[in-house]
Amino acid sequence: MKLEFVEGDLLDQDVDVIVNPWNRNIIPWWLLLPQGVSGAIKRRAGIAPFREIGKTGALPLGGARFTSAGRLPHSGIIHVAGINMLWQASEFSVKESLRNALGIARTKGFHSIAFPLIGSGSGGRSADRVQDWMTEAFASEEFDGLVRVVRWIH
Repeated sequence: MKLEFVEGDLLDQDVDVIVNPWNRNIIPWWLLLPQGVSGAIKRRAGIAPFREIGKTGALPLGGARFTSAGRLPHSGIIHVAGINMLWQASEFSVKESLRNALGIARTKGFHSIAFPLIGSGSGGRSADRVQDWMTEAFASEEFDGLVRVVRWIH
């Protein structure tokens, strides 16, 4: 795995697939006001990926599901349940989200994937703490390609 940490906009990364830090997918997507990465995806990709994820049912904490990328130039979006029902991220939810997203990317044959700092926005965790958790999780994972972690700069 080639692991990179960069600053910028997740949606502008030249990768096969991006990761959307989603929720447990229990509340219908159209009742929510997507914020952060999900809000940016909705604005630029349209609602198609959210309609797709909404049809897949509840996600276990740390689970992941694949959808189309809508109007984005990527081959798809991997949505991860990085926050619990109280909108909080934990070390478990972040690391499991990362592992499951990489599993989908491997299964689908992707060679590049971009992650945000899962749980550092709506999940209430600091960017530095999340980056540490993700770095630890990547150390025990294998991926044949580029993994880019994108830290949003305001």
